[in-house]
Amino acid sequence: MEFVNSEYISGHTGLLGLLGSPVKHSVSPMMHNLSFRILGLDYVYLCFEADESTLKKTVDSMVTLNARGFNLTMPNKNLMPQFCDELSLASQISGAVNTVINDNGVLTGTTTDGIGFMRSVESEGYDILGKKMTLFGTGGVATAMATQAAIDGVSEIAIYGIKDKFYDRAIKVVNDLNERTECKVSLNTYDDDNKLRNDIKESAVVANGTSVGMAPNTDACILSDSSYFEKDQLVYDVIYNPRETKFLKLAKDAGCNTLNGMYMLLYQGARSFELWTGREMPVDEVKKACFNA
Repeated sequence: MEFVNSEYISGHTGLLGLLGSPVKHSVSPMMHNLSFRILGLDYVYLCFEADESTLKKTVDSMVTLNARGFNLTMPNKNLMPQFCDELSLASQISGAVNTVINDNGVLTGTTTDGIGFMRSVESEGYDILGKKMTLFGTGGVATAMATQAAIDGVSEIAIYGIKDKFYDRAIKVVNDLNERTECKVSLNTYDDDNKLRNDIKESAVVANGTSVGMAPNTDACILSDSSYFEKDQLVYDVIYNPRETKFLKLAKDAGCNTLNGMYMLLYQGARSFELWTGREMPVDEVKKACFNA
C-alpha cells in the first residue's frame, strides 16, 4: 500500500490505533506515523480512549471500520483475549494481548511486549539464549518478558514476586511455561534471601519487570543494596522514567552492564508494525526522532 506523497491522508488510508485509558501520553502515534511517512505507507495511527466498560464496543467499531489492527494498553491487555478469534502461543500462555491483526474480521491477538524486551537486549549486543535469568515481577509486563524469553530459548528463569492479585495468574503461567517450552521456570517469594542471592549469582541477566522505582517514587528499589549483583552481569529495568533507576545505579556500582526499558517500547512497536504492514519499522530513524538517540 504505497503512495507518492505520504504527508497526506488519502481515500485509501488504512486505520491503525491504540486502545487504552489513558492514552494521550503515548509515544506510539509518533513512532508509527513517522514510520509510515518514511516508508510511504498509506496508514494513519490514532489513539482511542477505551477502558473495561467500552473495550468491546470499541473493538467492534474498529472491525466495522476495517482497521488493519490495533494495540492495547492498560487496562485492556488482559481483557482482549476473549474478543480474539485466534491467539499466539505467547498470548495463550501470558493471557495478555497488546497487538491485534484484523484479517477481514478475523482478529488474531498476540503480545509483542516480550519481543520488545528480547530485541532490545539483542540490539545492544547481549546474548541471553541458553542462559539463566532472574526476573522481578508477576504483572503483565513481567509475564510477557518471561513468556517470550522462555519461548525464544532462555534456559532457566527464576521469577520473584509478592502474593498480590497477580500471583495466582503467575502460578498458571509458570506451569504453562514448564509444560510448553524447554525453559525451567520457578516462582518464588522474597522470603528466602539466600535463594534469591544464589539465583541472581547464577544469572546472566537480572531484570526488574515491576514499577518499583518509577517516577515520582525514584528512591524505591526492589533490592536493598549492590551486594546482590555480580560484576559484568546484564541488569535490565523496564522503567525508563527516570532513565537510570536506583536499581540500575546499584547494579552499576557493582560493575554490571545496565539497560533501561526505553527500547523495549521501541521494539515491541516495531514488531506490531511488521505484523500489520509486512515491512520493517525504520528503527534507527525512529530512535533519533522519538527517543533522542
